[in-house]
Amino acid sequence: MKVTADAARRFLVARHMLAPARSLDGGPDAILEVFRRLGSVQFDPLAVAGRNHDLVLHARVADYDPGWCDRLYGRREIFEAYNKGLSLVPTSEFAWFRGTLSLKAPRTLAENGGVAKRVLERIRADGPLSALDFERESGTTTDWFGMPTNAVRAVLEAYAVTGVLGLARRDGNRRYYDLLERLLSPDVLARKIPVEEQLRHKLLSRYRAHGLLGVGGGGDVFGSLGPAKPDARWPGYPGRNALREELVERGELVSVEVEGVRGKRLLVREDVKLLETPPNPPPSVAFVPPFDPIVWDRGLLASLFEFEYVWELFLPPAKRRWGWYVLPIVFGDRFVGRIEPRIDRIEARVQVLNVWWEDGFSPRRVDGFVDAMRGALRSYLGFAGAARLAWASHLGTEKRLFLSRP
Repeated sequence: MKVTADAARRFLVARHMLAPARSLDGGPDAILEVFRRLGSVQFDPLAVAGRNHDLVLHARVADYDPGWCDRLYGRREIFEAYNKGLSLVPTSEFAWFRGTLSLKAPRTLAENGGVAKRVLERIRADGPLSALDFERESGTTTDWFGMPTNAVRAVLEAYAVTGVLGLARRDGNRRYYDLLERLLSPDVLARKIPVEEQLRHKLLSRYRAHGLLGVGGGGDVFGSLGPAKPDARWPGYPGRNALREELVERGELVSVEVEGVRGKRLLVREDVKLLETPPNPPPSVAFVPPFDPIVWDRGLLASLFEFEYVWELFLPPAKRRWGWYVLPIVFGDRFVGRIEPRIDRIEARVQVLNVWWEDGFSPRRVDGFVDAMRGALRSYLGFAGAARLAWASHLGTEKRLFLSRP
């Protein structure tokens, strides 16, 4: 297929349920519909503006309440698995997510055999436990900064990656692990699928989640799927390239050339009709988080939407052009700016620390934008459980334009 840049933009916002934003009704059922369309939703515990998965769902589900997702999690209708990073996945898909190519997890268990045995025996006897329920033990594993980490925590995470343990619940960022057979039903656990087929399914899920992902993916999109080509460290695994070629040969992925975008893109088969006749987007505003699938491919954002997005969390403050937790603003089929909100639960307010508009974009001069932005802010207040917006002092123009109580 060959498509214009305009058609590709309209397709993507429609495919991501952002045109219009917050259009899915139905509470928890609408959440499951998002999972059906995207395959999985990446999890991140940072909650300064809302947790990543909550923000993904808030952008698509009307009157989204984070408690809905928590209830689905508690009822085991969704579970945590490694897809693109740690993700929430429908439990019905468990069989496709239990395999792993991880070399680190088995090595961690082998190098900390004594700790691993004690941890597993204790959980088997006592039920769900967190790392803090054990005495801290040192081991061979190091953290991001090269310091020795808690071997108990490393073992628990390794058991989760290898499918021995699963996450029973979270208390904030504290994770409680239990035996997988006590978390999922026997019929779910009984289904066995070859690892290569699992990896093919995961690869397809990345293309389904994004919509027009390239072969390279951009960034860490294909993390956990192993090397692109055969590698002696994974004997028998043909590599991602071979799996992708199989999906193309089967017709499950369709090659697409997009005007002005280098390299071919791949589209899941069921989206061909939508790409052929993408609808015109209504005037609607959505705030999307750093791990939203529509922003996975930063190169595509730059070439197709002329929008540069860098998550500046790990940059020192002096090197940040924007902020450390900034949400891109989508209006219609364009990325028009960024907003830096903070949820202050004690004061029941949302602080807007800053807003940046793209060059050439003037909010008051674009038909429908002001009302759409007010609607997005009003919805965000409800999502945050807040009663009012508190604008930074230098945002007087935005405060007057969008109202402090939208």
